[in-house]
Amino acid sequence: MSQPVVSATPSSQAQWQALASQLNIEGRAYVNGAYQWAAGGDTFVSISPIDGRELAAVASCGQADADQAVTAARQVFERGTWSRLAPADRKAVLIRFAELIERHGDELALLETLDMGKPISHARKVDVPATARAIRWTAEAIDKVYDELAPTPHDQIGMISREPMGVVAAIVPWNFPMIMASWKIAPALATGNSVILKPSEKSPLTAIRLAALAQEAGIPAGVFNVLPGYGHTVGKALALHMDVDCLVFTGSTNVAKQLMIYAGQSNMKRVWLEAGGKSPNIVFADAPDLDKAAAEAAGAIAFNQGEVCTAGTRLLVEESIREDFTARVCKALKAWRPGHPLDPATTCGAIVDQAQLDRIIEYIGIGQAEGARLVEGGERVMQETGGLFIQPTVFGGVNNRMRIASEEIFGPVLSVIGFQSAEEAVAIANDSIYGLAAAVWTANINTAHKVAKALRAGSVWINHYDGGDMTAPFGGFKQSGNGRDKSVHAFDKYTELKATWLMLD
Repeated sequence: MSQPVVSATPSSQAQWQALASQLNIEGRAYVNGAYQWAAGGDTFVSISPIDGRELAAVASCGQADADQAVTAARQVFERGTWSRLAPADRKAVLIRFAELIERHGDELALLETLDMGKPISHARKVDVPATARAIRWTAEAIDKVYDELAPTPHDQIGMISREPMGVVAAIVPWNFPMIMASWKIAPALATGNSVILKPSEKSPLTAIRLAALAQEAGIPAGVFNVLPGYGHTVGKALALHMDVDCLVFTGSTNVAKQLMIYAGQSNMKRVWLEAGGKSPNIVFADAPDLDKAAAEAAGAIAFNQGEVCTAGTRLLVEESIREDFTARVCKALKAWRPGHPLDPATTCGAIVDQAQLDRIIEYIGIGQAEGARLVEGGERVMQETGGLFIQPTVFGGVNNRMRIASEEIFGPVLSVIGFQSAEEAVAIANDSIYGLAAAVWTANINTAHKVAKALRAGSVWINHYDGGDMTAPFGGFKQSGNGRDKSVHAFDKYTELKATWLMLD
C-alpha cells in the first residue's frame, strides 16, 4: 500500500491536514498474508468524529471470514513456521515490527486521530510510542523467561514447560486501538501463537494498517490476521469457534460476560478479560501538593475525552478541603477545552461517534435528575464543525447510589464525593462492581499504604494518577476482569503449562 513519505513530523494543523489529504486508507481485512474484502461483500463506512466525513469503506467480516482466518492460523501453527521458531528468532522479527511502527508513526497517529477523534499530539506522542514499546519490550523478554525443573528424587526428572496455545482471537476496543492491540498481540505472537485481531468497528483503521507492517517485518502469512467487523457478527463467530484456543478481550463488562458464555457454549477456550472501571481517585487534606493533585484529577477525567477504562471518574475528597479542591480541579480543566484534534495544541478531542456522545449527554441529564449539582461543563460544543465535542463535566453533591457514580459512562464526566475518614474513603471506593484502578493522595506514608492495601483494585497509584509501564501487570479485580496484560505475567495468558516426568533407570 503506497503511503506518503514525510521528512519530519508535522507541527501544525495545516501540515497534518495536508498529510491527511495524501493518505490512501486501507479498509480490507487481512487474512493469510493478503488483504481481501469480506466473503459476503459486506462493508461499513468509517466516519470521522472530527467533522463527520467518510474516511473509507471497511470490510464487515462474518462467519465465513472467521472460518477462513482460523483455518489459516491453525495450519501455520501446526506447520511450526512461527510456533517452533526459537524465541530469539521471534524476538528479532517482533523488534523489526516495532521499528516499522515507529518509522510509520505519523501515518499511524493520523489514522488513529481521524478514526476515533483523539488529539493528534496524544496519538503521536502517546499511542504510537506505547504501541512500539509494548511490542519491543515483550519481544526482548521472551528469550529470558525460563521453564522449570521440579524438586524431584535423584532418579526422576520433572520438567515444567510452557507451550503456545495455538490460535488466539483478540477483540480490542476503540479508545486506544493500537495500544490495546499491542498488549494482546505482542505476548501472543512472542510465545508462538497465531493471532486473529478483531478491532472495534468504531476505529479499525490502524489495526488494518498494522497487518501490512507485520508482514513487512517478517511475520509469516497466517500468523497475524485482522478481521474488522461487528461484535455480533465476526466477534461472536470467533468467540464460538471450536478451533480458537484462547480469546482475549478489552471492553465493556456486559460484553465480557457474554464472551464467557460463548466460551462455555463452545470448546471451553481460555478467556481473558479486561472490562469496565469506575476508578476512585482519593484525595486527603494532607496531600503533598493540592495543585498537582487537582491537575492530575483533571487529566484523569479529560485525557482521551474520558474514554479510558481507568479514568478517575469518582473523585473522593476529604470534606475539609472538598469545596476548595473542586474549584482547583475546575480551574485545571480549563487546560482541557475541546479543540480540533489535528491542532497539535488540542488536549481534548472528539467523542468517538454519535452513539457515545448521546450516552454521555444522557448521563449528564441523569446526574442532574438524581440531584447532583452541575459545577462545570456539561454542554456540547463546536457543533458548527460537524464534529462530536463535549465539555469536560464536573458534578458535586454526588453519592455512590447515584448512577453517575456507579455506572461506567466512558466520557469526561467527573463525580465529586466527600468523605470524613480513611475508613469511609475505602468503603466508598470499594463499593463498586468494578476494581480496575485507584489512586491515593496523602503525605502520610502509613495512610498511603494502609489505604492502598485496602483498595480492591488491580492498580493503585500513590500521589499520582495512571502510573506504571510495561514492567507492571495491568488488569482488574471483581467485574473489571481477569488475567493481566503487560509484564512477564502476560505470558501466562497465552501458554499452557505442561508437566513432563522422566523416571531414570
